[in-house]
Amino acid sequence: MNKIVLALTGAFVLSAEAVLAQNTLPASTPGVAASPMYPALPSETPDEFKAPVDGYDYVKRSVMVPMRDGVKLNTVVIVPRKARNAPILLTRTPYSAAELTSHNESSQMESILQGYDNAADVVVEGGYIRVVQDVRGKYGSEGDYVMNRALSGSALNPTPVDHSTDTWDTIAWLVKNIPETNGKVGIIGISYDGFLPLMALVNPHPALKAAVPMNPMVDGWRGDDWFHNGAFRQVNLSYVLEQVVTRRNEAKWYTSHYDDYDMFIRAGSVGELARQRGVEQSGFWRKIVAHPSYDAFWREQAMDRILAVQPVTVPTLLVHSLWDAEDIYGAIAVYKAIKPRDQDGKVFLAMGPWNHGGAIGDGSRLGALRFNSDTALHFRQEILRPFLDRYLKDDAPSAQIAPVSAFETGSNKWRALNSWPSGCVSGCAIAPATLKLAANSRLNLTNAASRPASAPAQRAAFDEYVSDPAKPVPYRARPIAPYGYDEAKGQTWPRWLVDDQREASGRTDVLTYTTDVLTAPVKISGEPVAHLLASTSGTDADWVVKLIDVYPDQVAAQPEMGGYQLMVSGDIFRGRYRESLETAKPIAANTALPYSFALPTANHVFLPGHRIMVQVQSSWFPLYDRNPQTFVPNIFYAQPADYRKATQRVYHDSYIELPLVGATR
Repeated sequence: MNKIVLALTGAFVLSAEAVLAQNTLPASTPGVAASPMYPALPSETPDEFKAPVDGYDYVKRSVMVPMRDGVKLNTVVIVPRKARNAPILLTRTPYSAAELTSHNESSQMESILQGYDNAADVVVEGGYIRVVQDVRGKYGSEGDYVMNRALSGSALNPTPVDHSTDTWDTIAWLVKNIPETNGKVGIIGISYDGFLPLMALVNPHPALKAAVPMNPMVDGWRGDDWFHNGAFRQVNLSYVLEQVVTRRNEAKWYTSHYDDYDMFIRAGSVGELARQRGVEQSGFWRKIVAHPSYDAFWREQAMDRILAVQPVTVPTLLVHSLWDAEDIYGAIAVYKAIKPRDQDGKVFLAMGPWNHGGAIGDGSRLGALRFNSDTALHFRQEILRPFLDRYLKDDAPSAQIAPVSAFETGSNKWRALNSWPSGCVSGCAIAPATLKLAANSRLNLTNAASRPASAPAQRAAFDEYVSDPAKPVPYRARPIAPYGYDEAKGQTWPRWLVDDQREASGRTDVLTYTTDVLTAPVKISGEPVAHLLASTSGTDADWVVKLIDVYPDQVAAQPEMGGYQLMVSGDIFRGRYRESLETAKPIAANTALPYSFALPTANHVFLPGHRIMVQVQSSWFPLYDRNPQTFVPNIFYAQPADYRKATQRVYHDSYIELPLVGATR
């Protein structure tokens, strides 16, 4: 019987093949592809689907806006249904204009704008026309993409176009071709999209009436995305791959280890990992590797340097996050550069207790921290919206906005200030105070500035530790999730700066110094400065300094905060740049040398019952690439034999200079 079934089955198959052959043109017919001879069924897919949008409260248009060199940029224009004489709020981005204006499928404008780069409540409640544009070379735009394209006419950009000219041409087209506008344009954006409003301030279009650079990428070497004081931020390797090697970010970084610490350390050098993952195919990566020092390549791109040479003519609100894991340097650097020339009160600063881009989300908490109010909502309602309305609307009242709006962490209060840093509106002053590293892990606070650290007398006191590149200090508790923003996947990268630092304080390769319990509040406003007097048995070294607020052993209202070690400010310095940021030099082994570098700005109150702590270490991994501790010309090319243990000594002449706020005398 089985044979009969098989025979029948075989016959059926042959019969089916025969039928197919009878209804198909011979494959050998010259110039004619094989195709079915039977009539095609009518397609059920329309040639073009047109969604009914009568119930939408907005109209969305996608247009290709021409630039002066003929390149056209993909631009999404969203106009509220009732818009008449409405201002335009523009964002230029390398992150897909289509995606940034389609966060949800909805008939409501506020819903489609919920997400990155959109202060949706401000846009909708303010009746703004929302415009988002792909920069040249990305997603729907034509042209070539260059990371942080430099100004036209510079040595880095011989072409006649840059982000400044592209913004000019875009604004000129918008005010001419959008009939619902009043002819006034504001530009806003976060991170890379915050760098672009800064570029728009160079030779701005007359219709540009307001700029809001939020957490802007400003100087990629001094303290934003790529380096911090010479140490390379290797966790951004995945960003380089995904952002640069394809127009639409189709190439994806893959995960090879559950713990990023393992992935980076097993690769050896970051240059080797880049080779393994194909990142070296990126022109931008090759530029990074070719410029490990602070040479003209980085200086000529630094937006604070570019904007410092002429007064800013467009009202500008700089937005800074106190715990920004990506661009903690930029906004404050630009403020310091442009405020001295601000004769007409056009430069404003807002800073809050947020992570990167946190001002457009929920600002009531960050990690384990609670702020007793939604600080981001306050910013949007009381600072951002009034600022935009004041300069973009025809009939808006002239809202009084403080020159500086600064959230004070610790006390959890907003402060309206006249300048930064100033501590308070009146009745106080900022004076340097000293946190001096002392014996027995003690930290002594004095209200007088110390002299600069200098070579110690013979047999001066010090503490020492062994820094082993094979076992670098993790920058957060292991296992370390991959760099990313998906909380569902355990990617908590954006808030790592508020992680509890207790794990580091228990390591033998981390020096920890602590004050007595405070009996009075200690308030700082501005940049702490690390002054280390240190030696290494190697010929290169990294120095990491962290300023920490240690909570009381028990916190009744939030038990998990008992003994919490909150980093208020911290950064890294690569020792080879001690004498010159541009020229790397070996460190003289076993020689006490001074190292001075600023930490990120802080606006914090150490409360009574708390203690102040300082931690010093020589690695922060895998956030930053490992220093071999043996001098090599370019660490990207370091070989396994170059990585060696070193004994690090930190002398008790070392101290942290605090910008202490006190009453005027």
